[in-house]
Amino acid sequence: MTIRSRRETVTFKHPFHIRGIARELPAGAYEVVTDEETIEALTFSAYRRIATMITVPSEGVHGATEMLSIGSVDLANAQAADASAAT
Repeated sequence: MTIRSRRETVTFKHPFHIRGIARELPAGAYEVVTDEETIEALTFSAYRRIATMITVPSEGVHGATEMLSIGSVDLANAQAADASAAT
């Protein structure tokens, strides 16, 4: 089994919430890491998502960050809510 990681930057224009994170996160750019594993026994390459994590500012320590596990659907919901929020 092979595992690969994909990194991307997502930007929120408004403060937001993601299910599983108890606090509101400020607007800004966030690094998201998605780990995927190969699906064996196929005649073509295919991957299955096994983890999604987001790097957020740490509570109480100025300038520190922490990586938290989140659901990919929860991230998509937060992005959709941010896109539909009034500016």
